[in-house]
Amino acid sequence: MTASVVAALLHYLGAVNLSCSGQSSSVTATGRDFDFVHAIAQSAHCIAQGKIGSGFDVSAAVYGSHRYTRFSPEILSSAQVIGGSCLPDVVADIVTRRWDHEKTQFSLPPLMCLLLGEPGTGGSSTPSMVGSVKQWQKSDPQKATDTWSKLGMANSVLENQLRSLSKLSEDHWDAYESVVRSCSRLTFMKWTEVATNQQQELIVKSLLAARDAFLEIRLHMREMGVAAGVPIEPESQT
Repeated sequence: MTASVVAALLHYLGAVNLSCSGQSSSVTATGRDFDFVHAIAQSAHCIAQGKIGSGFDVSAAVYGSHRYTRFSPEILSSAQVIGGSCLPDVVADIVTRRWDHEKTQFSLPPLMCLLLGEPGTGGSSTPSMVGSVKQWQKSDPQKATDTWSKLGMANSVLENQLRSLSKLSEDHWDAYESVVRSCSRLTFMKWTEVATNQQQELIVKSLLAARDAFLEIRLHMREMGVAAGVPIEPESQT
């Protein structure tokens, strides 16, 4: 919502041009336009919340699907002391800083979609969970660092497997489509049975590796939750 409002206002005021390629304007949005919207939206988010978050939600809203690496929190330091500063000065300071966030193009492989399951009991309290996890990190830094490292490695493995599947879909579309559609109707234990040639075997192997990475991610998330005393990834959810 914040990113949408900021983008609409900046476009209306002429600070950026966010015209779509199908509209009458001959000029479409540039990377610089998106970067400007991103900087202002992150600033607005910080001022509204009174703290500097990860910023991934704002980044996703501005740039779309990608792999995100957070910016240095110091970039938004002036937005946290706005009480004694003039807002235009704060904005000028933020937009002229060198933003060091990273955004690498990323999307799910073809024929795959991301589903969100709502248990029907309402969402969890993110601030409370974050507070508990931070408290655990302080009380047991070695275990926390080890768990965080393993989680990061599992995330990277999953990313690589999904990228591999995307590449396989480009190189061997017919085999890819056949395997994915067949596997979608079977339990994972029977996936290897659908492969009838080398290309299909590679696709099935990558699907199974992605599944293993998902399970490892959920394992480390559960370990973190148990250690912090919060239900981040309860057994019933997995």
